[in-house]
Amino acid sequence: MTTSGEKARGLRQAMAWIHTWLGLLAGWILFAMFLTGTASYFRPEITRWMQPELDLKAVTPARAAETAVAHMQATSPHDEQWFIYLPDERTTETRIFARAKPNPDPKAPPTPRRAEIKLDPATGAELAARDTRGGEHFYRFHFQLQLPHPWGRWLAGLCAIFMLAAIISGVVTHKRIFIDFFTLRWGKGQRSWLDAHNVSAVLALPFHAMITYTGLITLVVMYMPWPITANYKSPAVFATEAYGAEPEREAMGRAVALTPIGPLVSAAAREWQGGRPDRVVIRNPNDAAAIVTISRSGADRLNARSASISYSGADGHRLTASDPPGPAIATAGVMLGLHLGSFAGPVLRWTYFLLGLTGAAMVGTGLLLWTAKRRKPGAKPFFGFRLVERLNIGAIACLPAGMAAYLLANRLIPAELPKRADMEVATMFWVWFGLAALSLLRPVHRAWPETLAIAAAAFAALPIVNALTTDRGFIHSIRAGDTLFLAFDLATFAIALLLGFGAWRASRPKRAPVRPRRSAPARVEREMADAA
Repeated sequence: MTTSGEKARGLRQAMAWIHTWLGLLAGWILFAMFLTGTASYFRPEITRWMQPELDLKAVTPARAAETAVAHMQATSPHDEQWFIYLPDERTTETRIFARAKPNPDPKAPPTPRRAEIKLDPATGAELAARDTRGGEHFYRFHFQLQLPHPWGRWLAGLCAIFMLAAIISGVVTHKRIFIDFFTLRWGKGQRSWLDAHNVSAVLALPFHAMITYTGLITLVVMYMPWPITANYKSPAVFATEAYGAEPEREAMGRAVALTPIGPLVSAAAREWQGGRPDRVVIRNPNDAAAIVTISRSGADRLNARSASISYSGADGHRLTASDPPGPAIATAGVMLGLHLGSFAGPVLRWTYFLLGLTGAAMVGTGLLLWTAKRRKPGAKPFFGFRLVERLNIGAIACLPAGMAAYLLANRLIPAELPKRADMEVATMFWVWFGLAALSLLRPVHRAWPETLAIAAAAFAALPIVNALTTDRGFIHSIRAGDTLFLAFDLATFAIALLLGFGAWRASRPKRAPVRPRRSAPARVEREMADAA
């Protein structure tokens, strides 16, 4: 007769198998998703660092909207729509673009979208800065994996499902997971990697579960579109019913001067009781049917779904406002806000960042634990073992070097060179995959410290290269009180120290552990370690 203890052990063994293989199959992609996603919590700050030419002063949203409208009146007064993205505490410039009126000829090709323009919010003057994708590259790679749409998102979603299953099965597998959290033994081979895996997993377990689940929910409509296709004629009809539709009117063809935009932005902020406007869309500007729609920023509340208010562009009277979202849409907005962390202030944002690093550490130590368990002294390693060893080096040690190379390329590629943004992105992948390929020429015990040392050197070089190529180096940042560049230099130096410590630890000679004869309790502990 099967006892309850035997059933529990059987369940834990089944969960251990699921935990091991789901974590392994998706581990390398998950590590890249965690690392680039963690960097994305400072997406606007990275973009500002990658455009050192811009050093703008903060202005009110109303003032930024007024200068943007003045610029568009001078450059594109007869276009169909104006889009204005207002600055905030983290993004200092105004971004605009205009959509031209469609060609009345049905046989004519569609009018291409115009390029986005950046303005000084205080004056409305166009800004000249180097072309770069900035922190947006890390953010997009985090869930698109540099693959064509929608395949990158599908792959990222599949890996997130594996991650969620691995978290649940890991909790079931590790019977002593919270007890082992307080144990971290160095230089013990497999046991050390198990301890590190447990600590990094338990330290931020609620965060790991939340960030994985909310990431899936964010794109659930793409992963599971069938309820919408079964109940609505088109996704557009669903979107209108779920989120509402902004008012639209055909242009009358009667010229009417656009009402001053500043008072409308201020009125919207008052109606939102201090909520910050972040976008202005003007339809049919300078026409009697003009409509000004002002959207609220999702950065001042947990729900990332924005509200909006529409005004007449001819006389400024209020037309309508978006309805309060229903429970389902509000829940989806909160899930999105939790995942993006855009509502977080500086302290909470750094907390997100550090917890994200523990996620990368959890995945990385899990991959290393897989090889540590299967490494047998004197035995010839099988093909799968060698493959996992090399993929671990390529993902864990070489990706940070690629990310540092992306930032270095921003400083070393001439600022006026065309298509330099694509060159920066290509530099990351050339260094990442190139270094991984070169590591194949080195023994594993040498490839680890060498690749980690290269990554450490690349991050350590960032403050130096920044000081040599811009006028916003470390000393200048201290004198000018430039907290962004100062924090960036300190953060990259800290990362360099962390990677350097990893290279030093990896270079130390491994001593074969002495295995004493195990007592019965020790055998039980060993069984639990094997289950992990």
